[in-house]
Amino acid sequence: MLQTTRSYGGMVTAPHHLAAEAGLEVLRDGGNAVEAMIAAASTIAVVYPHMNGLGGDGFWLIGRRGGPVTGIRACGGAAALASRDWYGAQGLQAIPSRGPLAALTVAGTVDGWNLAQRLSGERFGGRLPLARLMESAIAHARDGVAVTGTLAANSAANLPELADVPGFAQTYLENGQPKEIGSRLIQPRVADVLNHLVAAGLDDFYRGDLARSLAKELEAVGSPLRLGDLEAHHAAEVAPLSVDVAGHRVLNMPPPTQGLASLLLLALYGPRRAEAAETFDFVHRLVECTKAAFVVRDAQVTDPAYMARPATDFLTPESLTDLGKDISLERASPWPRPSQPGDTVWLGAADKDGLCVSFIQSVYWEFGSGVVLPQSGITWQNRGTSFSLDPSHTNALEPGRLPFHTIQPAMAQLSDGRLMAYGTMGGEGQPQTQAMVFARHVLHGVDLQAAVTAPRWLLGRTWGQATTNLKIEQNLGAAVIGRLRDAGHDVEIVDAFSEMMGHAGAVVSHPDGLLEGASDPRSDGKVAAR
Repeated sequence: MLQTTRSYGGMVTAPHHLAAEAGLEVLRDGGNAVEAMIAAASTIAVVYPHMNGLGGDGFWLIGRRGGPVTGIRACGGAAALASRDWYGAQGLQAIPSRGPLAALTVAGTVDGWNLAQRLSGERFGGRLPLARLMESAIAHARDGVAVTGTLAANSAANLPELADVPGFAQTYLENGQPKEIGSRLIQPRVADVLNHLVAAGLDDFYRGDLARSLAKELEAVGSPLRLGDLEAHHAAEVAPLSVDVAGHRVLNMPPPTQGLASLLLLALYGPRRAEAAETFDFVHRLVECTKAAFVVRDAQVTDPAYMARPATDFLTPESLTDLGKDISLERASPWPRPSQPGDTVWLGAADKDGLCVSFIQSVYWEFGSGVVLPQSGITWQNRGTSFSLDPSHTNALEPGRLPFHTIQPAMAQLSDGRLMAYGTMGGEGQPQTQAMVFARHVLHGVDLQAAVTAPRWLLGRTWGQATTNLKIEQNLGAAVIGRLRDAGHDVEIVDAFSEMMGHAGAVVSHPDGLLEGASDPRSDGKVAAR
């Protein structure tokens, strides 16, 4: 059984062990937590390419124990050509989920790395060169990595819809079939791109030779993205949203992410919290708070430039009281509502000086659009499929508009002085799993690793699931599951440690310098510490 990892010198947790090790090696070389995260983020883009990559988006929360927290929004907007009329002229009533027409938003994550490195140097004493931070990612792309079970399984599951998408078969298949577990995945084109970025600078991805090459590739395969879209993109430093939960300050990303839903969920659960975890009351109350939070999310969250009300309006005591007035502590409210799929990676890092990072990046669905650009070898995201071609929709497509994001890293400033960075992948499941980990560890005193390992549930769909009912890992126990059914929940039992429940993790920095970390047994990851 996994135990909470503890150390004093530095820590990185990631859903792939090579990414955690890459970050730890940077800490050993004197880097800070931000620099460690750039190394881990670039590495996991190579070793977990079905979930994230250079063609995706990312978000950061960066904070020092006892100090302020800042966010980085590294998500790209829709192409200038990508209007509702443009898709309608092609006889489409919805944006395709796969293929070149699904590759309609700028990939923002690389500029997020760029901004993070700048902030690292300006505010946190960062001094390591980009060549050092990209070292592991380049080596793994050049020399190859062992195919994981999740990569093999997702290749097989999505083969019917991805086999004919430009570039997918050449990259992820062997003789027309998914690569086997343990076989070597070599990505020499990605290695070349990373080497080029080290020499030219990360900004070259958007405003340099690489940008011009990417734009030609995207246009050639049929994407609406053009050079001007790349040139117009800039990652932004943003203020995180926050709310008080039982005396603790919980932080998350503002729109266009669903970070608001994560905060609402915990803020609603705080005054309604159960006496103990792993009980009917614990599960039922969190599920009902999830439903209430998702009502606000689905009706309100979009590109903040298009929101009628600022997200902070929904976090006031008055708004929370109104939102929670219909939550029943005994009975399940009606469900389902529209759901949001997605596949992602979350990583956390902490250094010996109290600096912590909560980081997430994604290509949206597994393998994103499925398009692998022929020269660069980059798999491009399909985040733009979250847009609607219905002009009255909350997330109606407009050129340049930021898409709705399921991904959002979490952080919490605890009342005893600890700083906690935590998160998960998993679409609809992200706010729910974040709430489970936080509630178990902080509100109910469960050991950190046990809080991540413990049985989980998912209201809604993710990982290609068509149903929107309440999926529960079987090891939660027959007694609790039975009471949930009796209360009116539409329960579906799934295997213990099911990957559909996401890959969660956490790092906690204590005032005395102690670091604690947890990694999810549902992933291929680890906590790397010194």
